Amino acid sequence: MRFTVVGAPGDRRVGLFAAACRSAGLAEPRVIGWAGVLRGAEVAVAPGSVLRIDSPGEDREADELLRGPGDPARVGGGAAWYAAFTGALRRLPRVRSTHDVDDIAVMFDKRRCHARLEAAGVPVPPALPQVGGYDELRKRMAETGERRVFVKPAHGSSASGVVALQTAPGRIKAVTSAARGPDGFHNSLRVRSYETEREVAELIDALAPDGLHVERWLPKASPGGRALDLRVVVVKGEPTHAVVRTSASPMTNLHLGGTRGDLAAVRGALGEDGWHRALDVCARAAACFPGSLMVGVDLLIGVGWRRFAVGEVNAFGDLLPGLTGFPGGPAEGIDTYTAQVRACMT
Repeated sequence: MRFTVVGAPGDRRVGLFAAACRSAGLAEPRVIGWAGVLRGAEVAVAPGSVLRIDSPGEDREADELLRGPGDPARVGGGAAWYAAFTGALRRLPRVRSTHDVDDIAVMFDKRRCHARLEAAGVPVPPALPQVGGYDELRKRMAETGERRVFVKPAHGSSASGVVALQTAPGRIKAVTSAARGPDGFHNSLRVRSYETEREVAELIDALAPDGLHVERWLPKASPGGRALDLRVVVVKGEPTHAVVRTSASPMTNLHLGGTRGDLAAVRGALGEDGWHRALDVCARAAACFPGSLMVGVDLLIGVGWRRFAVGEVNAFGDLLPGLTGFPGGPAEGIDTYTAQVRACMT
């Protein structure tokens, strides 16, 4: 068996997957860059090999082909990115693959992903009706009685442009990693707050043209004052790895200042029954994408440790370096990439 990887050459994911192939005694995977695919280059897969679809990552050339030229850190352009990316996915050969291209297209549209999960009975935060800008958002919040919501770009990733919005009579606060500059909003590695109506309206209206998905803000378990959630990797239908993400801000993403938490402590707080219920929710979310060997599920744990909801399902959510699988499970002692390679070999 040999893998052909469509990804970003030099990306950490691609390197870790190649290492997993070598450790399994397989040939070095053939790597094809997204830039060539986006330009229309044909992807050929040798008989008997497996196509692995990976993220475009931080490949600036690919980003310009997806969103157009400009600062890669800028917020916005998600709709153009999505149209170009899904168009390229449809041009890939329909061969044995680690990901179904239609699954990826749904996972990269937060509105469609939320609807699919909800239709399957997977617990998700309630979504507000579609909004086209700040004024409409405030109107919908008033109609539904919501004072705290998460506003997410429909096609964003890595918390790009995500806004945790809180309102109260005479007060407003938007927490986000989007920084205001002279030429618009840009992603930064620092979470910040906007606390005037004008600033928040400018931010939401800047995000709105690419499409928005708005959800109720579910209060999360916060031991020691740090909100937490789980990123759970599901391989071949079975949860295999999990990392606890904690943060003093509403954004738990590790690249935004979040830190890894103690998984054993979380399991202890949940109890064995709660832990198994949590993993069952993740398995049910993954089952909504049956053509994908692996997904990464963002699992929200509510205050009181009894309520669960799926925040997102990630097509490329397996970058958990240094983490091995659950003891007693099929990935015990191995990383996420080795688990996937072995799953393909069985």
